[in-house]
Formats: sequence, structure tokens, C-alpha cells
Amino acid sequence: PHDDKEVNRMSDNKGVMIVGECVECAPVAITYELLGVGRRLADSLGEPLSAVLLVDKVGDAAKDAIAFGADKVYVIESHLLKDYTTDAYVEAMEKLCHEAKPNIMIIGQTAMGRDLAPRLAFRLGTGATLDCLDLKIDPQTKLMVQTKPVYGGNALAEVVCEKYRPQMATVRPKSMEPLPRNDSRKGEIVHFDAKLDASKMRVKFLERVKEKVEGVKLEDAGVIVCGGRGMGGPDNFAPLHDLAKLLGAAVGATRPPCDNGWVPATLQIGLTGKIVSPNLYIAVAVSGASQHLSGCSGAKKIVAINKDGEANIFKVARYGVVGDFKKILPPFTNKVKELLKG
Repeated sequence: PHDDKEVNRMSDNKGVMIVGECVECAPVAITYELLGVGRRLADSLGEPLSAVLLVDKVGDAAKDAIAFGADKVYVIESHLLKDYTTDAYVEAMEKLCHEAKPNIMIIGQTAMGRDLAPRLAFRLGTGATLDCLDLKIDPQTKLMVQTKPVYGGNALAEVVCEKYRPQMATVRPKSMEPLPRNDSRKGEIVHFDAKLDASKMRVKFLERVKEKVEGVKLEDAGVIVCGGRGMGGPDNFAPLHDLAKLLGAAVGATRPPCDNGWVPATLQIGLTGKIVSPNLYIAVAVSGASQHLSGCSGAKKIVAINKDGEANIFKVARYGVVGDFKKILPPFTNKVKELLKG
């Protein structure tokens, strides 16, 4: 519940804040993407942009955040923050937000962000819009307009948070562009002591197991070649891997090939798999079920190859080829080889 006094205090909230993510003292790609959109929003409002880094050791990460757009960087260092745990990160962010009072907070739609954002929003008495593809400031109301896919990616919804602060959103990776690095930028680095108590942490991080990936990771790929149920079996994925190698791409799959054991489950793209936003998405024998499209709707261009001219995938594809992929892929791959040589 919120009383009028609490709602009125939202005028005290100023600035845009992004929550960065670091691996081995270095910001990962989503951090730079958040700084890019955060800078744009902050400039639209005429307010400062801050970044939060929750780490065990900050290294040069704070300087990197300033070079990529931050005016201020809050560094929260603790051995309890070396790996993500709900209790430690939510408590640290709650304490910082009560002191910094951001107007807007943006978090990545990552494994960390999906867990942190709703829990933190509840603690702060506000709302959070997850998996946004676009964020902008309404020039009249000065509210953040948050655009996200709904109904399995078949429609886009615009959400605003009128009363409560901070306005919170998570952003889908690769949906925003980072700014060019500028080492001449000046900014302030603030070390914030969250006074975390290890005895209150209910979860302990035991082990990190790195996923074995050959070639490009799906989440980082600029080009993805995806196979669907119509591939018919594991052997037919070999041409996809050949094409992917030529393009420097990653190979993905819809749920049926993964469930049938044709490809590893780690390649699944969709509502119950991985969310991707490549520049180019080549869908081979993919029907275009809404559950799958929700995982790739952020792709800038979709090329579809399917023998069913009425397949749903053609409704979202920029380019489409109707036909048997076994006849289409070989000449297409050969043409790519020619172009690369030339």
C-alpha cells in the first residue's frame, strides 16, 4: 500500500540509474547497452546517469562505465557479491536506492535481471516492466514509455508507471546500442557500503559450471541460423553448421529438435529457451509458433526458408523463400562462399 505522502515524495527522485553486470572485474556487453539507452533517457530528461557495479573487486570497471556514458558510478564491493545471489544483491540495491533515489532504473533482461528486478521493485514499492525492446521519454509527461512484446511476440505493449518511483524496466540484450567509448569523459566514482551481513544470506553460491560452446554463443551472436521441426532429424543440421561457420554465426533450434535430442537443449530459442536479438536470423524449416517467435522477435532481420507458404514465420520475416531447404541451402551456401571470396 502507498499513502499520499509516499506518492508525493516521488518528486525527490532524480536521475537514471543502470545496474551493470561484471565478469572477472570487467563489464559485460549488456552493461554497455544499458549505458547507451540510459544516456539517451538521461539527456531527454536533463538528468544525470549513474551506474551501479556490484562486485567483489571493481578493477577498472568503474572507469569503463564512465567512458561509456555514466556521470556517476556507485561501486558496492563485498566478497558476498562475487557471484549473483538474490539476498545479497536485492539488499544492496534496496539500500542504495533509498539513498540515491533514482527516477528511472534499468536492468538487463538476463538471468540476474529476471530475478533481481521484480524482487527489488517489490521492496521499493514500485512496478517493473520486464523484457523491454525500447525505452523512451514522453516529451509531454516526462514519463518513461516502456515497449515490450506481449501475446508471445504477436503484439507490442507500451507501459508507463505514473505514480511510483523508480520507474523500472529490464531490457532485452542486443535491443539497445552502446555509445562509442570516450576516455576523455569525466565522472564521479562513489564507493557505497551496503553493510551486508553474511549471516542473513539464505543462499550460498556453490559452483559455477561454464557452458561448453563451440564457436559463437547464441546470446552474443550477430547472426543466427536456426532449424525447426521440419529439419526432420539430427543429420540435417549439418548444413546449418556449415552455413553458420561461413557467416561467423551461431546455430539455434526450436523446441522440438531439442526435445527429440537432435541438438543439445542449450540451443533452444523461444519462450522456454533463450531470448536472442541478432542482426540477422535465418529460420530454416521453422513454422513460426508464437512460443518460438517470442525468443527471436528482437532480430533486426529475419530470413525464412519453409516449404509451407502459409507458415506463420513468413508473417514476421523480412525475406522468405518457399521451398525444400535441402534444395535451397546448398546453392545458398555456395553463393555465400563466392561472395566471401570475392
